[in-house]
Order: sequence, then C-alpha cells, then structure tokens
Amino acid sequence: QVQLQESGPGLVESSQTFSLTCTVSGASITAGRYYWTWIRQPPGKALEWMGAMAWNGNTYDNPALRSRMAISRDTSKNQFTLQLTSASPEDTAVYYCARGGVQTIGVVTTQFDEYDSLGQGTQVTVSP
Repeated sequence: QVQLQESGPGLVESSQTFSLTCTVSGASITAGRYYWTWIRQPPGKALEWMGAMAWNGNTYDNPALRSRMAISRDTSKNQFTLQLTSASPEDTAVYYCARGGVQTIGVVTTQFDEYDSLGQGTQVTVSP
C-alpha cells in the first residue's frame, strides 16, 4: 500500500519561500511510470494541479506557477519536495502530494479521484 505524507511549515510570511516535503512509503518514486505530484486547494476554490516529477526525474509544472516553483527529490529518502518562492496570501491552501498517471499532467483544474494515492494534506497559511 502506497502512503504519502506531507510535511512543512503551517504559517509563512508574505514574500518568503517555503518548502513542502512528501515522504513516500510502499513504492519507490523512481519506479513505475508514475508522476509524483503536488496539488493544492485554496479555501472555496477548485483543486489546482501545481506540478509533478516523473519516475525518471523529468518535471512538469503549471505555467501560472512556473516562475515561482520547483520540484526536487531525494531518492535516498524516497521524498520529493515542492519549493514556492515569493509567497502571497493567494498561496494559502491545503497542499497535497499525490501519485498520478500521465493523464494528470497539465490538467490544472483537477480532481482527487484522478490520483491513485494521496497524502492527507497540510494547511499552509500565508500571512499578509
């Protein structure tokens, strides 16, 4: 059974950079044709696909966030990390890491059931 767990700061000040890490167990992030993904849901808004790193290390991102985000991984720890710069209150959301297939890439407005494994989510609040 694949399990994903997000970790990171709950509160961030505007203009700062924050990072979220997803620790994966039950599967290797370098095996299978999976896309290790970050999605988020701002309050009252739709679920947004932010980006993903494929099993082979290729990365894909939401064009609206491209200039501010990066996804990296630590294969020795089976973790992948989201870094978001220049945070603003509009980045306040519940952030999830997930495992998806190729059909999820680039679909900015997404659904939870598109992903076969999902973390529990972590709230990030960006203060003004």
